[in-house]
Amino acid sequence: MDLHHLSERLRRFANERNWEQFHSPKNLSIALSVEAAELLERFQWLTEEQSSALRDRPDDYAAVVDEMADVLIYLVRLADRLDVDLEAAVAAKIEKNEAKYPVHLAYGTAVKYNRRDTNSDGSQA
Repeated sequence: MDLHHLSERLRRFANERNWEQFHSPKNLSIALSVEAAELLERFQWLTEEQSSALRDRPDDYAAVVDEMADVLIYLVRLADRLDVDLEAAVAAKIEKNEAKYPVHLAYGTAVKYNRRDTNSDGSQA
């Protein structure tokens, strides 16, 4: 996916409808949050197994795909309005995360390494 092309397409879509006036960073952030909540709602009350087997329920799967698209649309619009290069931001954030969560401390655990007892070499205390 070319995020630059997607951003231009979404900007054109908004401009053709005179919606740019409503797409302030504040409003886009709120809309993004609402769409993320709608995505989350699709998983509410599902078991881990049901959430992992969502493809077996085509209507639910399609609804989740639509919500994911809405989240991305608002994120891309927000980035466009704030002049953020999402590809560069994501690359920089991945580098930060690689430094923050080194493999030898993070491998195989969901517990953040600074929240558990470890020795200086990363082994369990």
